[in-house]
Amino acid sequence: AVVSTQSGHYGRAPKVDSSVVRIEPMNPMPNINFVEWDGLTRIVFTRKNKTLSALFKSKSVIELLTKNYQIYCSLNETMVPADFDIKSKINEILEECNYSQTRARTMSNDDFLKLLERFNAHGIHFSS
Repeated sequence: AVVSTQSGHYGRAPKVDSSVVRIEPMNPMPNINFVEWDGLTRIVFTRKNKTLSALFKSKSVIELLTKNYQIYCSLNETMVPADFDIKSKINEILEECNYSQTRARTMSNDDFLKLLERFNAHGIHFSS
């Protein structure tokens, strides 16, 4: 925190203390697609206290990632395997990174970058 202030410094005192923080961009900038980054972080922070495994099991997330995977395969002129199961692929990626039982609120930027890279390496994308 750059500056911390107590609740008594305000006209109508809030029930919490406040801090002013400085947000600085990473230097050097990570080489990522920021639309993908936004898609991943929106999913994991919708319910930041749930485990990643639970978040990626929701019907809406499964539908989104399935659609995006099909588009990815189409653009790369590959067939979607007949026995392809997005749920097991997601679980495999989370287990591979040891993030299955991790909660978003405990993860660092580097953890999210690693997770995004692993999903993308398997053809799973968060933007269409």
